[in-house]
Amino acid sequence: MDYKIVEKGAFSVVGKSIRTTTVGGENNRKIASFWNEVNSNGFADELAKNCGPLGLLGICMEYDKNLEKLSYLIAAEKNIESVPPDWEEKIIPAETWAVFPVRGAMPDAMPGVWQRIFSEWFPATGYEHAGGPEMEVYLSNDDPSSENYYSEIWIPIKK
Repeated sequence: MDYKIVEKGAFSVVGKSIRTTTVGGENNRKIASFWNEVNSNGFADELAKNCGPLGLLGICMEYDKNLEKLSYLIAAEKNIESVPPDWEEKIIPAETWAVFPVRGAMPDAMPGVWQRIFSEWFPATGYEHAGGPEMEVYLSNDDPSSENYYSEIWIPIKK
Protein backbone atom coordinates (compact mmCIF):
# COMPACT_ATOMS: atom_id res chain seq x y z
CA MET A 1 0.00 0.00 0.00
CA ASP A 2 1.12 3.53 -0.75
CA TYR A 3 1.64 5.62 2.41
CA LYS A 4 3.86 8.21 4.08
CA ILE A 5 4.73 8.92 7.71
CA VAL A 6 3.95 12.42 9.03
CA GLU A 7 4.75 14.01 12.41
CA LYS A 8 2.15 16.61 13.42
CA GLY A 9 1.83 18.56 16.64
CA ALA A 10 -1.42 18.91 18.57
CA PHE A 11 -4.10 21.06 16.96
CA SER A 12 -7.69 22.17 17.58
CA VAL A 13 -10.61 21.35 15.32
CA VAL A 14 -14.17 22.68 15.19
CA GLY A 15 -17.26 21.03 13.75
CA LYS A 16 -20.27 18.85 14.57
CA SER A 17 -20.46 15.16 15.47
CA ILE A 18 -22.68 12.11 15.65
CA ARG A 19 -22.37 9.00 17.80
CA THR A 20 -22.65 5.64 15.98
CA THR A 21 -21.87 1.96 16.29
CA THR A 22 -19.59 -0.21 14.17
CA VAL A 23 -21.96 -3.19 14.50
CA GLY A 24 -23.20 -4.39 11.13
CA GLY A 25 -21.52 -1.53 9.27
CA GLU A 26 -23.99 0.97 10.71
CA ASN A 27 -21.16 3.52 11.04
CA ASN A 28 -20.61 3.51 7.26
CA ARG A 29 -24.30 4.18 6.59
CA LYS A 30 -24.68 6.83 9.31
CA ILE A 31 -21.47 8.63 8.36
CA ALA A 32 -22.48 8.78 4.66
CA SER A 33 -25.91 10.10 5.71
CA PHE A 34 -24.27 12.67 8.03
CA TRP A 35 -22.10 13.96 5.15
CA ASN A 36 -25.21 14.22 2.92
CA GLU A 37 -26.94 16.21 5.66
CA VAL A 38 -24.08 18.68 6.26
CA ASN A 39 -23.56 19.11 2.51
CA SER A 40 -27.24 19.89 1.94
CA ASN A 41 -27.91 22.10 4.99
CA GLY A 42 -24.98 24.48 4.33
CA PHE A 43 -22.84 23.45 7.31
CA ALA A 44 -20.06 22.00 5.11
CA ASP A 45 -19.92 25.27 3.14
CA GLU A 46 -19.73 27.31 6.34
CA LEU A 47 -17.05 25.01 7.73
CA ALA A 48 -15.08 25.19 4.46
CA LYS A 49 -14.83 28.99 4.88
CA ASN A 50 -12.93 28.32 8.11
CA CYS A 51 -10.71 25.44 6.98
CA GLY A 52 -7.07 25.20 7.89
CA PRO A 53 -4.47 23.61 5.57
CA LEU A 54 -5.91 20.10 5.94
CA GLY A 55 -9.28 21.04 4.44
CA LEU A 56 -12.46 19.36 5.65
CA LEU A 57 -11.96 16.50 8.09
CA GLY A 58 -13.96 13.43 9.06
CA ILE A 59 -12.61 12.34 12.45
CA CYS A 60 -13.32 9.01 14.15
CA MET A 61 -12.75 9.49 17.87
CA GLU A 62 -13.90 8.49 21.34
CA TYR A 63 -13.99 4.84 20.32
CA ASP A 64 -15.44 2.49 22.95
CA LYS A 65 -14.18 -0.97 22.01
CA ASN A 66 -16.50 -2.79 24.44
CA LEU A 67 -19.66 -1.12 23.13
CA GLU A 68 -18.32 -0.86 19.54
CA LYS A 69 -19.29 2.83 19.41
CA LEU A 70 -17.50 5.92 18.19
CA SER A 71 -18.02 9.61 17.59
CA TYR A 72 -17.62 10.92 14.04
CA LEU A 73 -16.80 14.61 13.80
CA ILE A 74 -17.07 16.59 10.56
CA ALA A 75 -14.61 19.39 11.20
CA ALA A 76 -11.84 21.74 10.12
CA GLU A 77 -8.68 22.90 11.84
CA LYS A 78 -9.64 25.80 14.08
CA ASN A 79 -8.61 29.12 12.60
CA ILE A 80 -11.36 31.32 14.06
CA GLU A 81 -11.43 33.04 17.47
CA SER A 82 -15.12 32.71 18.24
CA VAL A 83 -16.64 29.26 17.75
CA PRO A 84 -20.41 29.28 17.01
CA PRO A 85 -22.40 27.93 19.98
CA ASP A 86 -23.74 24.90 18.09
CA TRP A 87 -20.22 23.80 17.00
CA GLU A 88 -17.89 21.57 19.01
CA GLU A 89 -14.19 22.16 19.62
CA LYS A 90 -11.82 19.20 20.12
CA ILE A 91 -8.06 18.83 20.53
CA ILE A 92 -6.28 16.34 18.27
CA PRO A 93 -3.11 15.27 20.12
CA ALA A 94 0.39 15.32 18.66
CA GLU A 95 0.95 12.05 16.83
CA THR A 96 3.02 10.16 14.31
CA TRP A 97 0.60 9.47 11.47
CA ALA A 98 0.52 6.95 8.64
CA VAL A 99 -1.09 8.80 5.74
CA PHE A 100 -2.79 6.80 2.98
CA PRO A 101 -3.97 8.26 -0.34
CA VAL A 102 -7.57 7.59 -1.36
CA ARG A 103 -8.50 8.04 -5.01
CA GLY A 104 -12.04 7.80 -6.27
CA ALA A 105 -15.59 9.00 -5.76
CA MET A 106 -16.92 9.54 -2.26
CA PRO A 107 -18.20 7.84 -0.26
CA ASP A 108 -17.45 4.59 -2.12
CA ALA A 109 -13.65 4.92 -2.33
CA MET A 110 -13.08 5.38 1.41
CA PRO A 111 -14.26 2.04 2.99
CA GLY A 112 -12.03 -0.12 0.78
CA VAL A 113 -8.89 1.75 1.83
CA TRP A 114 -9.90 1.56 5.52
CA GLN A 115 -10.34 -2.21 5.16
CA ARG A 116 -6.93 -2.66 3.48
CA ILE A 117 -5.15 -0.59 6.17
CA PHE A 118 -6.30 -2.95 8.91
CA SER A 119 -6.22 -6.24 6.99
CA GLU A 120 -3.01 -5.70 4.98
CA TRP A 121 -0.93 -2.72 6.07
CA PHE A 122 -0.86 -3.13 9.86
CA PRO A 123 -0.02 -6.88 9.73
CA ALA A 124 2.76 -6.31 7.16
CA THR A 125 4.57 -3.30 8.68
CA GLY A 126 5.16 -3.85 12.38
CA TYR A 127 3.31 -0.65 13.23
CA GLU A 128 0.48 -0.57 15.75
CA HIS A 129 -2.44 1.80 16.13
CA ALA A 130 -1.48 4.45 18.69
CA GLY A 131 -5.06 4.67 19.98
CA GLY A 132 -5.82 8.27 19.03
CA PRO A 133 -8.36 9.72 16.62
CA GLU A 134 -8.37 8.62 12.98
CA MET A 135 -8.92 11.22 10.26
CA GLU A 136 -10.32 11.34 6.76
CA VAL A 137 -8.73 14.39 5.14
CA TYR A 138 -10.55 16.06 2.25
CA LEU A 139 -7.92 18.42 0.82
CA SER A 140 -9.50 19.05 -2.56
CA ASN A 141 -12.18 21.49 -3.65
CA ASP A 142 -12.84 19.21 -6.62
CA ASP A 143 -16.11 17.33 -7.08
CA PRO A 144 -16.13 14.51 -4.48
CA SER A 145 -18.24 12.37 -6.82
CA SER A 146 -15.43 12.39 -9.40
CA GLU A 147 -13.55 9.14 -10.05
CA ASN A 148 -10.33 11.22 -9.79
CA TYR A 149 -11.16 12.76 -6.39
CA TYR A 150 -8.19 12.74 -3.97
CA SER A 151 -8.42 12.46 -0.20
CA GLU A 152 -6.38 10.83 2.57
CA ILE A 153 -6.75 8.64 5.65
CA TRP A 154 -4.55 9.53 8.64
CA ILE A 155 -3.99 6.84 11.29
CA PRO A 156 -2.01 7.48 14.51
CA ILE A 157 0.77 4.88 14.78
CA LYS A 158 3.59 3.57 16.95
CA LYS A 159 6.27 0.94 16.29
